[in-house]
Amino acid sequence: MSTQTYALRDSATMLRRNLKHVQRYPSMTVLLVGMPVIFLLLFVYVFGGTLGNGLGPGGGGRAAYVNYVTPAIILMTIASTVQGTAISVATDLTEGIIARFRTMAIARVSVLTGHVLGSVIQAMFTLAIVIGVALLVGFRPTAGFGEWLATAGFLVLVTFALVWLAVALGQVSKSVETASNLPMPLILLPFLGSGFVPTDSMPAGLRWFAQYQPFTPIIETMRGLLFGTPIGDNAYLALGWCVVIALGGYLWSKKMFNRSA
Repeated sequence: MSTQTYALRDSATMLRRNLKHVQRYPSMTVLLVGMPVIFLLLFVYVFGGTLGNGLGPGGGGRAAYVNYVTPAIILMTIASTVQGTAISVATDLTEGIIARFRTMAIARVSVLTGHVLGSVIQAMFTLAIVIGVALLVGFRPTAGFGEWLATAGFLVLVTFALVWLAVALGQVSKSVETASNLPMPLILLPFLGSGFVPTDSMPAGLRWFAQYQPFTPIIETMRGLLFGTPIGDNAYLALGWCVVIALGGYLWSKKMFNRSA
């Protein structure tokens, strides 16, 4: 078999390993799903009436706000999942299993690839649950089949980018506790963007940061795909950020993995 065939075979083996870990520790999946769902219910039922009335002329109340906030909750779900990725990578490093893998006749790239693919699959599963809950509480997108398909592809790309960053954060962490804390800004960034309130309602300095940080164009692109609102340059900015984050995370991960060999 060729080198590429061996790499694919070993990556599939590592993917099965990571998926079995997900099955054996369902509490982690419950935690990853639970936090975004709690935030969704909190903002819709506690703050939704007031925040919804402030969305623009005519307001809209809770019904309008659930449509506004759900894309941010979707992004938080991805960020929560990649936090689990960083923890998983750090756990493998601290327990010595990756050192054991390095002594085996397997493709080196497969160790990290297994984490990445497993995390992307886990994220899609958790996203399906969170979107289902959002639909139950009043989320009503106007997207057709094509727009939903584009949204799914876009979410896979966003997840892929953030997972590679999380893999790097997991490797640079000295402990599992550190790995659980380093990705926290990814969960907080939607609050400092257009995720929960329009950026034009923010003070000047914060508004500048909110408009130019990577999660704002990602959220606005999701809103455009799901509700047919104008996307403008947000799609190009979102795709550009995804490429930068994915490439940076991959190169950083590769450098860290080879350094610790």
